[in-house]
Amino acid sequence: MPRPDLSIILVTPDCYETIRKTIHSLREQTVRDRLEIVIVAPSERTLCPVEKELEGFHSVRVIEFGEIQTLSAPRAAAIRAASAPLVALGEDHGFPDPRWAQALIEAHRQPWAAVGPAFTNGNPGVMSWISLVMDYGRWLKPVVGGVTDDVPGHNSAWKRELLLEYDTALERMMQAPTLMHWDMQAKGHQLYLEPAAKVHHVNITRLASFVPDHFYGARVFAAARAQNWPLAQRLFYAGGNLFLMPRTLRGWLGHIHRTGLESELLPKAWPLLLLSLAVWTLGEMIGYGLGMGRAEQRTLNFDARRERHLSRRDRELLAPH
Repeated sequence: MPRPDLSIILVTPDCYETIRKTIHSLREQTVRDRLEIVIVAPSERTLCPVEKELEGFHSVRVIEFGEIQTLSAPRAAAIRAASAPLVALGEDHGFPDPRWAQALIEAHRQPWAAVGPAFTNGNPGVMSWISLVMDYGRWLKPVVGGVTDDVPGHNSAWKRELLLEYDTALERMMQAPTLMHWDMQAKGHQLYLEPAAKVHHVNITRLASFVPDHFYGARVFAAARAQNWPLAQRLFYAGGNLFLMPRTLRGWLGHIHRTGLESELLPKAWPLLLLSLAVWTLGEMIGYGLGMGRAEQRTLNFDARRERHLSRRDRELLAPH
């Protein structure tokens, strides 16, 4: 049997139910029979998959990883085990449009190192919009396709052979894919944004989860970036982050303006925007100054168990139909 065209990696720290809604979304892909689903779980026994729901794909592979404490290590293991020339990182709260996989595969006929999708909001609301703007603002629809300097760290597709070149550093690159994209471009590769590949993203809507999610996310990025820096440079960036706050805020406001959300969102969003700015800045300052700590482990609960961090109304959006 020929190889699949695209391997989609899903990590669940517990069982199949966590990723079930995403599997349902992938079952609707126009090229389902060309997709390999790679599920990373503590064990096949605890996964308890619904076999009928996994029919129709090119193939399904389960990787028994043991206890999952971060996403970077299991994702690196899945990339090494995947069969397709292209790999994508799925999420339990990211639901691709039916033509998402087809659009990524077709775009990869060109020599792009990575192809990224456009995003829509799967649970619109003030907190959800601010979270999406912070994490994926530059890729929110409407966007113009073309060569770009970064693509989303999730729901994009990479040429697997380029990822494998990182060898033992692959896990570290999975901590903050933007840093990997910068490295790829330094080596002469190009990234591409494909608006026809769309993903509906469900965002955190509980304030008690919203704050630590963005704090730890900022700390992970800064710590990964500064991992090999001398102490003086780390401290310089930690202190200098305070002076970058206006630029960060302008960037977020630019995304809000570009997507036409200004009149709908800003009258209600200013308090949350300013809180988010303070949280993000503090996270980066601590990441630059003190390193990773256990920030990556903390992000697992927000990235791989999204249902726990949604309002009651939004939890229904993750229920498979």
